[in-house]
Amino acid sequence: MGCCNRLQWWQEARYGMFIHWGVYSIPARGEWVMFQEHIPPQEYAPLAKKFNPKRFNPDEWVELAKSAGMKYMVLTTRHHDGFSLFDSQVSDFTASKTAAGRDLIREYVEACHRGGMRVGFYYSLLDWRYPGYFRGPANDPEGWKALVDYVHAQVRELMSNYGKVDILWYDGGWPYTAEDWRSEELNAMVRQLQPEILINNRSQLPEDFDTPEQHVRASERPWEACLTLNDSWGYNAADDNWKTPQQVLKLLVRCATGGGNLLLNVGPKPDGTIPRQSVSTLRRVGRWLEENGGAIYGTDRSPFGGTSTGMTTLLGSTLYLHVTRWPGKELTVPRILSKVRSVHMLQSGKPVEFTQNGDRLMLKGLPRRAPDRLDTVLVVELEGESRVLNYFESPDYFAEWTPPAQAKAVAEPLAMEPPVIMAEEPAAAEESESVPYSEEEPVATEEAEDAETAGDNEEAAPSEDAAK
Repeated sequence: MGCCNRLQWWQEARYGMFIHWGVYSIPARGEWVMFQEHIPPQEYAPLAKKFNPKRFNPDEWVELAKSAGMKYMVLTTRHHDGFSLFDSQVSDFTASKTAAGRDLIREYVEACHRGGMRVGFYYSLLDWRYPGYFRGPANDPEGWKALVDYVHAQVRELMSNYGKVDILWYDGGWPYTAEDWRSEELNAMVRQLQPEILINNRSQLPEDFDTPEQHVRASERPWEACLTLNDSWGYNAADDNWKTPQQVLKLLVRCATGGGNLLLNVGPKPDGTIPRQSVSTLRRVGRWLEENGGAIYGTDRSPFGGTSTGMTTLLGSTLYLHVTRWPGKELTVPRILSKVRSVHMLQSGKPVEFTQNGDRLMLKGLPRRAPDRLDTVLVVELEGESRVLNYFESPDYFAEWTPPAQAKAVAEPLAMEPPVIMAEEPAAAEESESVPYSEEEPVATEEAEDAETAGDNEEAAPSEDAAK
């Protein structure tokens, strides 16, 4: 199967769930706790005797991902600490051979298949328990070979023992090369066992897609930004810097605008449950996607980019305006050279009055307040293919405009006076986009949000930007 055909479902999906889970959830200080606190392997290993997630229900994870609007899941099979959630014949530091006594990866895969969810495996090439990793292939060739042989054996197990796997998400290749890891050999084996699989770029080979981490950066190749819901990948009890539903939605729209995906992470607790703050935010974004998913799923990279009011997504000749900064009753979108056939609100289907003046699309008669506090989507139907004004490729676009200072100099060459330096006014404080939840703070209910939104749309309400 060709690369484009293999990638089609993934590029249409646009949104997936990342899950970091392992014995590091017990100390609850993040997935790097072993390294960051320099915990020796023999001191770290007893955590596996306590890791028995009796409340782990993978069907509930799948249901949450589906209700959030996510189309695929990627779970850590083994992270850098070396603990495997699956039954491995080349390691005793596994869930099936310690307190849990279960192959947690098998349960996850079976739940995904039952729920019609695409299956992804995260796998770390490095393992902090191996001295050969720190010494490297030049200083410890035998130790390095033992590590690489172990990695290849585990990846073969993952590709052979769990049915169809849709994504292999490598990590931990630094600071070594693809040659050091024998990545070409490794990935050839993977593709032989799983011909339709997608592989990311972290085995130090480009493979199928790029993976910017904790930021959104589009690339010319297929790409997927992976980000956390707070500041931690693994469960961290002290990290309450939670992203709001609107922040998550803005990230998703930015990814879709650039033709990329968002892989959003949750870090389950040791008992297998997902923190309530994560659940609340995911379900809120999912409710938005139920009504507005057509403006995300299957969309292409938008050449119109962003405007003063938000981002844009594109599907064929349909342009979606994602208005996250509601301007009031009028809205202008620039750089549209295509003829516009119609404009309407996505949720209500209500037509919107518009005029075109050159490349500027001007919308009028809009509600004073944003109909949707998270993201109000307007649908612009274009005639034919999208045509976009590029200021730098249109040298005559500003030809009739003369900068005021230049005009004055031409008209009155002897009357120029030194410029007056004006004192700057204090900058207005920016409204914070971060509204962290804490264990003491209640999470907003759907009913409360709906009531608040209803109040926002009353005609008597004063005009102001949508809430962040």
